[in-house]
Amino acid sequence: MRWWSAANLLSNVGTWMQMTVQNLLVLHLTHSAAVVGVSMAAQAAAGLLLGPLGGSIVDSWPRQRVAAVSQAALALVAFTTAVLIGTHQLTVGAVLGLAAVTGLIATVDGPACALFGNDLVPERDVPSAIALGSVVSSAGRLAGVALAGAVVALAGPAAAYTGNGISFLCVAAVIPFLRPLPKEAGEEPAAALAAQVTAATPAVQVTAAAPATATSGDADEAGPRGRARQGLRYFRRSPRLLRLAWITGLSSIFGRNYTLTLAVLVTGPLHQGTGAFGTVSTALAVGGVAGAVLAGRLRRPSVGIVGVLAAVGALLQIAAGLAPSVLLVTLLVVPMAVVEAISDTAGMSVLLTHPPAELRGRVLGVWRSASTGWTLAGPPLLGLMLQCAGARGALVAGGAVIVLGIAGGTAGRDRNGTVAQLRRVVPVARLRAAEPVPEISTAA
Repeated sequence: MRWWSAANLLSNVGTWMQMTVQNLLVLHLTHSAAVVGVSMAAQAAAGLLLGPLGGSIVDSWPRQRVAAVSQAALALVAFTTAVLIGTHQLTVGAVLGLAAVTGLIATVDGPACALFGNDLVPERDVPSAIALGSVVSSAGRLAGVALAGAVVALAGPAAAYTGNGISFLCVAAVIPFLRPLPKEAGEEPAAALAAQVTAATPAVQVTAAAPATATSGDADEAGPRGRARQGLRYFRRSPRLLRLAWITGLSSIFGRNYTLTLAVLVTGPLHQGTGAFGTVSTALAVGGVAGAVLAGRLRRPSVGIVGVLAAVGALLQIAAGLAPSVLLVTLLVVPMAVVEAISDTAGMSVLLTHPPAELRGRVLGVWRSASTGWTLAGPPLLGLMLQCAGARGALVAGGAVIVLGIAGGTAGRDRNGTVAQLRRVVPVARLRAAEPVPEISTAA
């Protein structure tokens, strides 16, 4: 795990350095901020559309091999871009195409690396592993953004892409020497896959005899699209994962975009400059690292913990929106970032441990599609709120939507739980009342 974390720290530095340079490069080529946004959207589009399919690939092949190959592929894309820059042949179309290829590879690389990293520790230590990953990501982001300017000034943008390609190769070179731990006895065997996927069906059904050709649909589930549908079906029928998606989606759309909302607040109603916003951003980064360290103490993460922490963060967001000074905003954003980091770790721990082992790649793929959707939807919606209600109104309204949404989701969960219990009881009562029983077949 130490080798894996060190390699990922180096890779995160390279990735953030390349992302920073890429945006500046597109802006230099086109002199258009809109095209910069298009390049970012091109990279995210694959995750939005092909997340479940990428997850099915991760579940079909050894994670160690998939992670190594995907890291090598990302290195090849980075080196190709560096060559195009060095030979002065890079065009806007090439940048957009390479960004799309990067996003396509990431649909496989993201789930593979996340699951492989957690295979290196016992399941009880998964929250700590995720927290360590958050610390590594935050440190890599700070170092990469800071290093980007120096690398471009000394050696040009091609050097940033070359450095990122080397960092990917370092991860790919380390992976073959890492030894995943054997699965613990408590994990579900492969034979339980069908039962997990069809968990929403009644345990006992009264049916007519099924024709022998009814199994032809099972063959379709063996292909990549069929396996992707299994992940979608499991996610859709898991109340815990649906609640987690609801809470995280609300928080991501109406909160968390603090680089937008707090920037407008500090430079608008609080009448301060970019230096003050830099101080607020630093406080957010410090709080994020502190929260990631504290999250390593989690032992029993749950969706309930995620909901409570998200609500607390929303209340702190409301307080920041009403704060009369930059000093108070700076003091408030530290606990905001702390609870956000702990909430993220708890949510990811549920996401990586709740599904059966055979479905985790596909579940992560579904999650990638969903998270890409609300990541793309959040900034435009917040921009509209900022335009209509101002910075204070957007922060207060966004926090209120999160709190009310979580409260409403909890109430809905209680009602749905009661209905689900009745649905499980009623078929049994009807079955006992039916005499004689024509034929009983147990669901797989």
